Amino acid sequence: MRKFLLLFAAASLSVVFAAGELSGRRAPGFALQDLNRNYHDIQDQRGKVTILYVMMTSCAHCLEVSKQLEKIKVKYGSRIAIMAIVNAASDNPQTVSRYLTANKFTTPVLFDCGQVTASYLKVTPERPSVTFPHVFLIDQQGMIRNDTGYSESSKGFLEGDRLSVELDKLLSPAAAKKATK
Repeated sequence: MRKFLLLFAAASLSVVFAAGELSGRRAPGFALQDLNRNYHDIQDQRGKVTILYVMMTSCAHCLEVSKQLEKIKVKYGSRIAIMAIVNAASDNPQTVSRYLTANKFTTPVLFDCGQVTASYLKVTPERPSVTFPHVFLIDQQGMIRNDTGYSESSKGFLEGDRLSVELDKLLSPAAAKKATK
């Protein structure tokens, strides 16, 4: 029984602290428009830890993550950047506008025709499905250091304090020094 508990604990920690299968690579570049037709370029975020949030306005789990990101924005201020992306096939300016207003979500929501989402999530004919929400943590040098799609095992990361723990690691002086080497 003790062996089982140790294995279970180790497996649980690997889920929490795993970088994610889409991590360890340079974040693909993009420039997308928001509701006001302003372009947001991921390259403009260099030097900050960036949270890239792939979402849908009709997703209940996305709403919980949006609330968590608003708290994170207050906690970390200008040390981080948050960018949300919706797919233009499932969301439009009206659904996004209602979502922003109803949920007091202040993060820019950018419209993607699918190419950026497919690039980040490595969508292929062999791997056609995606999980919403999906969060990417991108370090100051533009490298994806963590990615997490929604599941029961990642709920605490996306909706709880574990995201802040990962941000603290990326924002630590040791991490910044390591990233510049």
